[in-house]
Amino acid sequence: MMKISNITKKFSRFSLDWRRTDTFESKIYGIIGANGCGKTTLMKIMAGLVKPDEGEIDHGGLTPRDITMVFRKPYLMGDTVYKNLVYPLKIRKITPDEGRVSGLLELAGLSEIRNQYAPSLSSGEQQKLSFIRALIFDPKMILIDEAFSNMDIKSVTRFEQHILASQQKNPITWVIISHQLSNIKRLCNHVYFMDSGQFQAEGTPEQILLDPQAPELKSYLYQQSF
Repeated sequence: MMKISNITKKFSRFSLDWRRTDTFESKIYGIIGANGCGKTTLMKIMAGLVKPDEGEIDHGGLTPRDITMVFRKPYLMGDTVYKNLVYPLKIRKITPDEGRVSGLLELAGLSEIRNQYAPSLSSGEQQKLSFIRALIFDPKMILIDEAFSNMDIKSVTRFEQHILASQQKNPITWVIISHQLSNIKRLCNHVYFMDSGQFQAEGTPEQILLDPQAPELKSYLYQQSF
């Protein structure tokens, strides 16, 4: 469980002003809004990558080793697909379960190129590798920042099904940023809408996407498709 309260962060041309208290626990949460509205800044604060100017974050017992973040442009080491995948286990001194490793490589469609130099992969393949690397050590909180954007539809569907099936067996906390509102609608239990660095609306996917009330949300959805 994580609780964030009255978080603020100021940059030269932008201010995040999350003047509220929210708890994130064992569900799939979505954060939507236009580019530059503060979604990624908020997520980086939740991940511990950015320190807020004001406010409180109660990690509820979670440590940095329990939380992982998947970026739109993933960082990959100059090594093989396999070694990139098991790296989170290596730094935690956990012996890889080769059956699980093989299963994740199959999930991502990377089994046949497990020994390929990871930086040579296509952008979509790099995103898939980054995604399964986040899963490999069984984190308790996964933050996803546009990680589906360069994947093919078949892969997106496979990952969505994996997330939903995993939640049925062992619920953890997911926070997903996506401009692909179809992902948000299919996956999320609760959705937040941000505009100009501030919270504007929240609710179920149906409430936010199909019955918007806030004028800013209506304007945003008018420009999107899902």
